[in-house]
Amino acid sequence: MTTTSLPRAGTRDRSGVAPLMNNHYQLLQMVLFWAGAILLPLGLVVIAFGWYGAANTPYQHEQLSYLVSGGLFGLGLTFVGGFLYFGAWLARIAADQRESAKRLADTLLVLADVTSRAAALDPQGEDLGALQVTVGEGDTVHRRDCQLIAHRSDLVPLGARTDALTLCRVCRPDARRA
Repeated sequence: MTTTSLPRAGTRDRSGVAPLMNNHYQLLQMVLFWAGAILLPLGLVVIAFGWYGAANTPYQHEQLSYLVSGGLFGLGLTFVGGFLYFGAWLARIAADQRESAKRLADTLLVLADVTSRAAALDPQGEDLGALQVTVGEGDTVHRRDCQLIAHRSDLVPLGARTDALTLCRVCRPDARRA
């Protein structure tokens, strides 16, 4: 889980750019967090002031105004602050999910690359794509993965036959092995 902290004065780890400048998701999360962190306790304080005002007046019409202005307004601030705080929590979860999805995608790409490389090796560890073949009784040497012969089924491994063979100009098999 990554957290964003503001850069300290005197540190040289940042380039002087504000850390939330181009990161809109983290900026939204921080705004929601701080708005909720301010409004929620402010609502509780307003409720306390409304209770204190209503408790210290003997007149019912004044108590009603304290109840409406302090109690209901404070309750509204508390709920709004709680919802904003909850929204900040959801924004943090979304950012973590996005980061996890990126890591999973990168890991799957690495795994697919490793798997494709392992599938291209024979049991002795030689690259099957680099295996040199000819087509039937042909006189052109190709790599096994050459696009010109990909559809052919009559491939013959090169073996010891090297007399008067030409190298394919598309796949360019290793001339040292031919």
